[in-house]
Amino acid sequence: MTTIEEQDVCKESVYENLFVTLAPTLRNFLLYKFRDLERADDIVQEAFVILWQNCKKVTPGLAKSYLFKVGQNQFLKLLDRDKVRQKHLSLQTDMVNKEDGEFQMEYNEFSATLESAIEQLPDGQREVFLLNRVDKKTYVEIAEMLEVSVKAVEKRMHKALVKLRKICKGI
Repeated sequence: MTTIEEQDVCKESVYENLFVTLAPTLRNFLLYKFRDLERADDIVQEAFVILWQNCKKVTPGLAKSYLFKVGQNQFLKLLDRDKVRQKHLSLQTDMVNKEDGEFQMEYNEFSATLESAIEQLPDGQREVFLLNRVDKKTYVEIAEMLEVSVKAVEKRMHKALVKLRKICKGI
């Protein structure tokens, strides 16, 4: 049985543990949703400041969903204020070992096509695809982050994969 003090987000050890475990996931969620790394990092900091300001109102069990909702709302406010939205997600890979020219050309062509294909995905499908394939999140974790059912995540992933295969098939 836990005591009330152990359930207090205002306790520094609880708050620090929440930051260590949730900040990277929240950052990537915001990055995939809004495609702006610098702002995603800033919003993560703001979300945790807001959590600290409201720590008496939030239990550790609800902190994750609270942070994700605050982060998303903060980002939407920022986008409304600035009227700016990043259009491209940077998925470039620096190749340390240079291969022959033909391989490099084919790799660059495929990479550009894949990046373009991912950009063409609707927001929901792109988020689910990147969270699953890049961040290695399970469908259950993604469903919790996006506040949708696991079936909705499965459907979005299926549609994303079908669309990506169709676009990349021409290569």
